[in-house]
Amino acid sequence: MKTSYLKIIALVAIVAFFSCKNDAKEAETTSAEDAAVAESTAITYKTNTANSTIEWKGSKPLGSHNGVIAISEGSVMVNDGVIESGNFIIDMNTITVVDIPAEDEGNAKLKGHLTSADFFDIEKYPTAKFEVTGVSTAEGKTMLSGNLTLKDATNNISFPVETSMSEDGSSMKLKSETFTIDRTKWNVKYGSKSLFDNLGDKFINDDIELKITLVTNKA
Repeated sequence: MKTSYLKIIALVAIVAFFSCKNDAKEAETTSAEDAAVAESTAITYKTNTANSTIEWKGSKPLGSHNGVIAISEGSVMVNDGVIESGNFIIDMNTITVVDIPAEDEGNAKLKGHLTSADFFDIEKYPTAKFEVTGVSTAEGKTMLSGNLTLKDATNNISFPVETSMSEDGSSMKLKSETFTIDRTKWNVKYGSKSLFDNLGDKFINDDIELKITLVTNKA
């Protein structure tokens, strides 16, 4: 009887382990939309690339990996502290892995896999792009919407952000909440159990966690 009880407990634990998901909410994802157009009174703020990053995290049943990607250029048009339009370019060549020491061969191996055709195919698609399509408010939060182009696909995503302006108005900072995107919608299909059978516990979760920090300076 005790053995059967332990087996049930073990089964419940296994189901819970494989069923659990991260707390980050998936960005609302729809078809691409027209880019937002700012009013003529809007002020241009250019991306401070040294301080602007995208943090990423990917997970699988037996663990996770995380790192950062650089934002190489971009700008936003701001009116009364509100973003009206803009875009930024993501340099996919800058993908780094931070949870594995740089000197470990596993770091270079993982980065090589991420940049290969299995994942982001950096040789063919060296950059990704985000283009603002609108800003709205939902449940008391500011929602930034935009077209994310990654590899050969473009989808519109919406996610919560907070913005802050310096006292003298010379700079603006945008920080997103941690959110997720379903990578398969951008044709990043490797190891997806929703697309491939018989992966067992070797699958990689479709959801990728992202957190954007965008620092801009008045042009």
